[in-house]
Amino acid sequence: MAIERSKRPLAASRIARAARQLLDTSTLCAIATVAPRGRAYINTAYFAWTPKLEIVWLSEPRAKHSRNIRVNDSVAITVYDSAQHWEQPDRGIQLFGAARQVDRSAVGAFEPMYAARFPDYTGPDTQDYRFYVLRPLRLKLFDESELGSGVFVTARVARDGRTTWERTDIYRPDI
Repeated sequence: MAIERSKRPLAASRIARAARQLLDTSTLCAIATVAPRGRAYINTAYFAWTPKLEIVWLSEPRAKHSRNIRVNDSVAITVYDSAQHWEQPDRGIQLFGAARQVDRSAVGAFEPMYAARFPDYTGPDTQDYRFYVLRPLRLKLFDESELGSGVFVTARVARDGRTTWERTDIYRPDI
């Protein structure tokens, strides 16, 4: 398989639109954290997202991924529609950045959007659950219907959620 790098930038508005649509495709995400001694760990959680492309989820602070975040805030999250079919246009998004437990005083900034996405949410089931948030530094988009077959777009994410194209990789089968 050959990988080509395109030098043609993608408009920030197109990246942002694709990112937002991809975040709406599923309510579940996979959260990858770094465990002690550099071992990978992954967890699945329901999530909401902010206009700044921050990912917000609920977790028990004693859960392994929560403990990992306290020691090493480096996190990667992926979101995709699990009902996709082989040989049909696929799509997904990966976000890379730093995560943290939300301070109790800041919960009001995140809880309303979580509750809006999950109407049955009435607050954490137990007092033990806390909100966590990923502030992305980079994202990677894969949306074959929007961007083309085998096209992966990587962009930087500013603190306010604005995206800036970084590169486009095109995966082509060997001919």
